[in-house]
Amino acid sequence: MAPPRLYLDWNATAPLHPAARAAIMRAIDVFGNPNSVHGEGRAARAAIEGARRKVAALAGTDAGNVVFTSGATEAANLVLTSDFRMGRTPLRLGHLYFSAIEHPAVREGGRFAKEKMTEIPVTEAGIVDLDALGRLLDAHDKAAGLPMVAIMLVNNETGIVQPVEAAARIVHAHGGLFVVDAVQAAGRIGLDIGKIGADFMIVSSHKIGGPKGAGALIARGEALMPRPLIQGGGQERGHRSGTQNSLALIGFGAAAEAAVDELEARNAAIGALRKRLEAGMRQAAADVMIHGEGGERVTNTIFFTLPGLKAETGQIAFDLEGVALSAGSACSSGRLGESHVLTAMGRDAKLGALRISLGFSTTEEDIDRAIAAFAKIACRRRSAGEAA
Repeated sequence: MAPPRLYLDWNATAPLHPAARAAIMRAIDVFGNPNSVHGEGRAARAAIEGARRKVAALAGTDAGNVVFTSGATEAANLVLTSDFRMGRTPLRLGHLYFSAIEHPAVREGGRFAKEKMTEIPVTEAGIVDLDALGRLLDAHDKAAGLPMVAIMLVNNETGIVQPVEAAARIVHAHGGLFVVDAVQAAGRIGLDIGKIGADFMIVSSHKIGGPKGAGALIARGEALMPRPLIQGGGQERGHRSGTQNSLALIGFGAAAEAAVDELEARNAAIGALRKRLEAGMRQAAADVMIHGEGGERVTNTIFFTLPGLKAETGQIAFDLEGVALSAGSACSSGRLGESHVLTAMGRDAKLGALRISLGFSTTEEDIDRAIAAFAKIACRRRSAGEAA
């Protein structure tokens, strides 16, 4: 009998956390419309507001600053716009600056026109170039509107932590708004939107063990908000219309609470597992390249290139060994291609790279299986090269 498959693609999505599953099952009969005033509606509303408080705690802020969406992509499209309001007063954003390693949900620019978008380069280490950011903002034409800058806190491919606090100081010194994609950071490092200096933060449910179909745009305060992307009945205090997905949001809240409560223990355990896995990979193939290993990374991510093995070939090879991992981001309709992150870092992206990402239920036995599969594939690569 074949062993069960090994899941090592947590950056793409996490299995449902037991706490989220339990919360959803307890709420399965909370069927009322949360915007109705009767008892059934009030019960659903109370459950959603409880989830909102838990997601707010994940970001170190107040519940009133959390706008629930269908996911991180919708949250990005909501906030990436030139049209803001400070109370009732219009506020115009003239240009979007985003790092070269951003997720496609940000790189597409939301509601900004393409000619109003500029890419910020990164260093060879995969870290946003703050000097370049400063020069871009120095040259920004404020007469056309204020600048908006979007920089992710943790890169989804390399796991590298970005210097967002320093970036926030630069952005605010130039009068701009700062948006932080914290999707890959949530549950892996502590979040505090005020300390970071972000005006807006984006988080996703399914990346932290909640159900798919839920996310949030989190603001630093309630006064400054973007024009709604989805208009209608005025739910989410007028910021996002449409009846809320109660069960998904309840699960999201439970996963957010678990992410806060388990953060320290998770990092210690997962960090030890990653260290063991990387050592095993190096023993099996001394030429393996682990991208970003010299800098600060979240504990769960390994983005590697095995010379002589194309990313597509490697992903299939691991899948045939029963190991699920990915070739970079999994958010482009299954398409495989050159990594824009490696390209931005000045690396040869033709072979691509593979990403292993660990999570809260990964075990030492899983790591042993992953090392064995890696060694087998690395050996096969050498044999093929010798035969050629």
